[in-house]
Amino acid sequence: MRVGVFTALLSEFPLERVFEKLKKLDISTVELGTGNYPGGPHCPLTMLKDDQQLREFKKKLDGEGFSISALSCHGNPLHPDKDIAKAFVETSRSTILLAEKLGVKVVIDFSGCPGDSDNAKYPNWVTCPWPPDFLEVLDWQWTKKVLPYWTEHAKFAADHGVNIAIEMHPGFVCYSPETMLRLREACGKNIGVNYDPSHMFWQSIDPIKAVRILGDAIFHVHAKDTQIYDFNLPKTGVLDTKKYTDERNRAWVFRTVGYGHAFGWWKEFISTLRMYGYDYVLSIEHEDSLMSPDEGLTKAAAFLNQIIIREPAAAAWWV
Repeated sequence: MRVGVFTALLSEFPLERVFEKLKKLDISTVELGTGNYPGGPHCPLTMLKDDQQLREFKKKLDGEGFSISALSCHGNPLHPDKDIAKAFVETSRSTILLAEKLGVKVVIDFSGCPGDSDNAKYPNWVTCPWPPDFLEVLDWQWTKKVLPYWTEHAKFAADHGVNIAIEMHPGFVCYSPETMLRLREACGKNIGVNYDPSHMFWQSIDPIKAVRILGDAIFHVHAKDTQIYDFNLPKTGVLDTKKYTDERNRAWVFRTVGYGHAFGWWKEFISTLRMYGYDYVLSIEHEDSLMSPDEGLTKAAAFLNQIIIREPAAAAWWV
């Protein structure tokens, strides 16, 4: 296992500066965004149609001694606005094609969320079974939108030798181990998880126990923490819609690893991942609104490098 970084947190810098920064932190693995929500300043999709640009990009990576753990294109391919959905889907498909050219085996995405009908304008995330029309919406979403799209998209990825790692996130149809495994069972084994424990914490799902449920469905892991504020939790519950920057009044906030849960918790988390066959990358993702990206990255790298004993990179079990 090794420490990596999702470079979206350094998007203001050119890739050369990113490499320079990461080398000082003893990190040589990157996760690169290609578009949709994370943007793609470090891995432009224009390389698909520009062989020279692609060769120069590969040369730069090799010359600096860096490898890519995954390409990320988190989006909502099921968005009810057809133009919005089309843009998300095109980026996702192009990312898969670029991953094939780069020899990257993992593409990270969200599962997406449809509306409540073909005439909807906005996504509709169903969170409760009553009144009964909510379950009717949920059944329509999975039957008419979720499964048809992901069955076809999973096949497209498999045809190009790529695995899709879906990040379980509230607001989308796959937000828990149960919903994630439902999609995987229906659409194939090249659909798995980009496992971000921070999204489990604020749903009151024990991330370590969830590793045991997901098992070999875990393709990639984000290193990000969540701090729960017990003072606010009884008032707001976990479905807190306040802005992330309203830290004083929220029930929880995303934190740099180690600032939500202690060293011992992370050691057990990493050990459990290994126990269940995951021996790939812990990719630092920074969304801590109480720290600058530089501070969060530096502290996260120092924290994780105390736990991870780096060994020569082995091929992932799912390759």
